[in-house]
Amino acid sequence: MFEQDIKEDLLYLMLYVGVTVLSLVACCYLLFRRANAIAPDVMPPLRLRRWTAAFLACATLSHLWYMPLLYLTSADDVKMLYFICALLDFLTVFPLAIVVLFTMLQDRRRPLWPIGVMMAPLVVGMVVCIVTRSDAILPPLYAYYLLMAVGLIIFMVRAVRQYGRWLRENYADLEHKEVWQSFVVLLIILAAFSLYAFELHGTYYKYAVQTIVFFLICFLVWRVETLSDLNPRDAQASSAEIVEETVKEVPSLVADDKIGALLQKHCIDTQLYLQHDLTVHQLAKAVGTNRFYLSQYFSQQDNTYNGYINGLRIDHFMALYRKVIAERQPFTVKQLAQDSGYRNYTTFSNAFKQRMGKNVKDWMRINEA
Repeated sequence: MFEQDIKEDLLYLMLYVGVTVLSLVACCYLLFRRANAIAPDVMPPLRLRRWTAAFLACATLSHLWYMPLLYLTSADDVKMLYFICALLDFLTVFPLAIVVLFTMLQDRRRPLWPIGVMMAPLVVGMVVCIVTRSDAILPPLYAYYLLMAVGLIIFMVRAVRQYGRWLRENYADLEHKEVWQSFVVLLIILAAFSLYAFELHGTYYKYAVQTIVFFLICFLVWRVETLSDLNPRDAQASSAEIVEETVKEVPSLVADDKIGALLQKHCIDTQLYLQHDLTVHQLAKAVGTNRFYLSQYFSQQDNTYNGYINGLRIDHFMALYRKVIAERQPFTVKQLAQDSGYRNYTTFSNAFKQRMGKNVKDWMRINEA
């Protein structure tokens, strides 16, 4: 990390120390501040906060254990310290970064032991480098790292798509729940790790690494604090629970026409769909069935729970719009959207365009004519 020109670069050293301090402050904030300063109305997952704080703590330590390079003059000593620091990074920073990505996905708790298996070859390789005091095996380690990065990207693509389906099957409102931004985290991490792993030389490389880490710290704190705690144990029953619900609660409500009639009576007629953060479990209880049958019903209708609720809300918005136009009442689109069950206008706008095939302004212009 510290070549001779870097040791004499005061601006870089200030950036390096600044990033170290920022990482420590962010870690302490996530660990010890109970209130959410970034999004006060959001309750973030405690587990994600703790894992992210652990990652930031290790990122702080990583900056510290590279600092002795400032005082080493022997090339062999510098090489050995690089090997030791890389080993420590592979034991702490790298696996914790992957754990943070996994923890963002709240549909279920994914096992963490595969991360240890994934990192084992890199750890063993660095131990060999330290014992032999040679970098002869670094090329195959670089190749393994690239394969690991590609595999992680493929896994995250599939996992986030699965998570998105789970959200749409269980929640009517998706704001503060979606995690496509985790791909941004993944790309930042991989960019920083790639620069680190391939030991690019030069001042611009060093500045690039610290700049990437700076934005990663800021992004992680924002992402953690703006992601709602979904408590998947409440939103998703185990197979045994589903069977128990089926037997005890509604053994007769299997037919689609019965569920459709119950939805009409308990959701549409009562305008239950206007309730913010209405979950499939809450709707199932109101209807008198369970979430398994309800999700199965929506699937048979080639729909999702989220799509069903948004459809009712968009229809409600259009009815309100036609009413205020007919009665020549003053209105704002944002207010009509809020009256239709949306707290976030962007969410409403996206849902409207998805259902109607055009944005709300174009639709209003056509209906005014």
